[in-house]
Amino acid sequence: MLPNYFENPEVLHLNTTPHHAYFIPHPSKHSALAKAREESDYFIGLNGNWNFAYFDSYQDLPQDFPALSPKDSIPVPSNWQQQGYDRHQYTNINYPIPFDPPYVPLQNPCALYRRSFHLQPRADKRYLLNFEGVDSCLYLYINRRFVGYSQISHCSSEFDISTYLCAGENEIMVLVLKWCDGSYLEDQDKFRMSGIFRDVFILCREQNYLQDFFIRTQVSPDLQRAQLWVEPVFSQHMREIEYQLLDPQGQLIQEGRGNQWQIELRDIRLWNAEDPQLYSLILHYGEEFILQRIGLRRIEIEKGILLINRQAIKFRGVNRHDSDPHSGYAIGREQAIADLRLMKAHNINAIRSAHYPNSPWFAELCDQYGFYLISESDIEAHGASMQYVSVPEQSILLNVKNRCEHERIRQQTIDNFCYFARSPLFKQAILDRTYAHLERDKNRTSIVIWSLGNESGYGENFEAAAAWVKTRDPSRLVHYESAIYQHSEHQNDLRHLDFHSEMYAAPEDIEAYFGTEGDKKPFLLCEYSHAMGNSNGDAEDYFQIFERYPGACGGFVWEWCDHSPYLDQTKKKLAYGGDFGEYPHDGNFCVDGLVSAERIPHSNLRELKNVNRPIRAERKGDKIAVRNYLDFTDIADYLIIEYEFSQNTETIRSGQLKIRCAPHQSVFLPLQLPPPNGQLQLLDLRYRLAKAAPLLEEGHILGFDQLTLSGRLNLSHLLPAQYAAAPLQTEEQDYHIHIRHPRFSCSFDKNSGTLSALEKDGRALLQRPLEFNIWRAPTDNDRLISECWQNAGYDRAYSRCYASHLQAYGQEVLIRTRCALLAVSKSRILTLEADYRLQNNGRIEIALRVQRPQALPYLPRFGLRLFLSKQQKLEYFAYGPDESYIDKRQATKLSIYRTDAASNHRDYLKPQENGSHWGCEYIKSEDFLLYSDQAFSFNFSPYSQEELCAKTHNYKLSESEYDILCIDYKMSGIGSNSCGPALKQAYRLDEKQFECRFLLDLY
Repeated sequence: MLPNYFENPEVLHLNTTPHHAYFIPHPSKHSALAKAREESDYFIGLNGNWNFAYFDSYQDLPQDFPALSPKDSIPVPSNWQQQGYDRHQYTNINYPIPFDPPYVPLQNPCALYRRSFHLQPRADKRYLLNFEGVDSCLYLYINRRFVGYSQISHCSSEFDISTYLCAGENEIMVLVLKWCDGSYLEDQDKFRMSGIFRDVFILCREQNYLQDFFIRTQVSPDLQRAQLWVEPVFSQHMREIEYQLLDPQGQLIQEGRGNQWQIELRDIRLWNAEDPQLYSLILHYGEEFILQRIGLRRIEIEKGILLINRQAIKFRGVNRHDSDPHSGYAIGREQAIADLRLMKAHNINAIRSAHYPNSPWFAELCDQYGFYLISESDIEAHGASMQYVSVPEQSILLNVKNRCEHERIRQQTIDNFCYFARSPLFKQAILDRTYAHLERDKNRTSIVIWSLGNESGYGENFEAAAAWVKTRDPSRLVHYESAIYQHSEHQNDLRHLDFHSEMYAAPEDIEAYFGTEGDKKPFLLCEYSHAMGNSNGDAEDYFQIFERYPGACGGFVWEWCDHSPYLDQTKKKLAYGGDFGEYPHDGNFCVDGLVSAERIPHSNLRELKNVNRPIRAERKGDKIAVRNYLDFTDIADYLIIEYEFSQNTETIRSGQLKIRCAPHQSVFLPLQLPPPNGQLQLLDLRYRLAKAAPLLEEGHILGFDQLTLSGRLNLSHLLPAQYAAAPLQTEEQDYHIHIRHPRFSCSFDKNSGTLSALEKDGRALLQRPLEFNIWRAPTDNDRLISECWQNAGYDRAYSRCYASHLQAYGQEVLIRTRCALLAVSKSRILTLEADYRLQNNGRIEIALRVQRPQALPYLPRFGLRLFLSKQQKLEYFAYGPDESYIDKRQATKLSIYRTDAASNHRDYLKPQENGSHWGCEYIKSEDFLLYSDQAFSFNFSPYSQEELCAKTHNYKLSESEYDILCIDYKMSGIGSNSCGPALKQAYRLDEKQFECRFLLDLY
């Protein structure tokens, strides 16, 4: 019978070693300095294929299961769902099991892992078996003898197996359960997977081995001196340690021996994310050499401002899960480095480990390559907030009389959120996860903030955790977002928390926070600008607000990558919640990354990159100023500035500059601006890496600016030669008007009030009638407002003409109409006056005057939809070549581009609006030139809005038989409202009346 430790919160670990720092001993100094951990003689790796048996429930285990010899095999590390066992499940907040703590379902899947290894144990050595990550708990057997039990999915469990080993062949058996009482504290927003998903290995140690040590550093306020000391803990009794300290260039600067010693350093090299200088500390006793890279940095808060090395910094960060479509949670170093390389290339300097500690070597990579880390404990109990609360029938009516009752019910719901934060039964589990996390990673320089966990309410248990962290490690800061909300009757104690942390606060909320009186903690956005689908339209607004207030220390975009396992490994079909038939699930809410699951950057990442560019330029009078947004690096030591002046898109002057500008300072560029002459004059600046940097090659472009110096694009050279003068012939019928010219003809539909046909030289230019267009395939950020749009009928609007009047002047024809946009069951959406002016030189002008009722929601867009023949090639002048919108255009610039419908499409796993271009001056094809009195937006796609709406996955899309061109007077912005603030008023098409005009010149 399996001992029921997995439903007993008082049993967290049995026979594990105490939580301690992560390190790997080596047999020599050379080995420690030159070899990877796996190459140490003391490291016995157990990764590889293990025998495996899966059971739908632990109750199906045979009584003598430790003697079982599984026949199947599975790679370790891996998740068993990725190997065809059980099934995937994505749920965000809701628990995948009944809320019945500490109990979990009787139908609790489990798996037996078994492998053999050969070993000749030495009597003078201890053998420590390490599991770096097992979801959710494990029972360990060596040579069929029970060794111990452990939980905490994302932290190490270490067992001393010395007395269980025999000479020769040894057998290891691990029983892993899918759920345990710890699962209630692991309700993170991710696909739920199980198994041994991180490395497994044995360490060969001395009998009295160095079990733990804490490297303490203290940098002086003048940043010139530092103290370094080590607090060692041996497994039996204190031993003398020899030490050597090497500087970042590898030169020996100090050595000594003892068991209590302190190193005084002068003329120090400081560590920061821009210049990650690392010293090497080598500890030696007996036959063990231990290397720890350590950086010197000073972390503090002064007058409400976060300072690192006495400099106010901004986190330009992301939240990162361990996730891969093929390997699930099992992430190797190369996969992690690929992530870090992409982050560096896109100006990201900070990571929040959402919502658990990463592999122990991940922080080492951040030390080495330069990233600030918020390292988070493996705690999230979000599902506690979703429990049923009785709602009196009369309170369903939201009226003034029962608002107090609603508030009582709301508060009762919130009280549930604090269940684990306040439960005495789970206090030790929360503290244990805090201990495990901090103790394992306490020697990692890149960790500047400890996070107690995520979205688990607040109460006595977290207060105890915060107090312990501050006592154990006062050199770092402590964060926990849920503490700012008064979730329960318990009065929150925030003394040990260093930040006012929020999620998805609007820029206006940050402004309000700093607008009130009183001392302020630094404002930290631990999650913001939700990157789901076509998103991050507010990235520039957040940048501006962060820069406005010194106490705003930046934020962490949610999130780095889409969580999308392959539905079909062979066909590489990515999936999201519900695709595996699971319940409950939260659909595509996991597809919310700056990069795809396969690490293909979305336009969101490119937008964020240029928002976070290291320097920015602006015009000040007749000069160009640049500001250095780096925190520790002079521009001259980092970047080359390339510049190019253009006039009406033609380059007139270019060159390179290398200028000196200190961090957080501004200088003027030695550039002479051309005199304005009525032409469009642009200055393009590119910021290129002057020399190789961590993970980046010399010459990498880190951002750009484009400044409009004067004028607007002159289209005169684009206007086609006029057709030979010839009278226009008109024919008016009951329901149509036909206009003919020797070179072109068109028809007007008196029922819809639009052009129903347009031909040139006998070829149809319009494959279907022209349409007034207000609908877009909702983006993920439209998920809330789109319900309002659909309730108003925007998704099914059609035009109806009430009156049309034909005026023919020989060389010109004018059709004046009064129309409306209508939808079944709904009141009028828009009232339009549309004038069509056709001239005998091939010009068609469409002038529109539009009115919208006060009560209706803002429009997704307004413009015209044209159905063109396939394989069209378009030239355009607009913000490109990437997609651009009124609030999402930092990654694009004005220029002439060429595209076709397929190339212009931007692919999202869940289809939605994409590929628009803002600030367009003209569109040109082989048949026409299209332009307007003012810059407009356009979209060119092989898919209709209807098709994008109808299909759930990109691989299910079917191309239209037409290429679809949408030209928009305006389109509402993108924002990040899928899990963030509503779209700003300034970015909405919310005008109650407006006018616009489009011109189409045939040639």
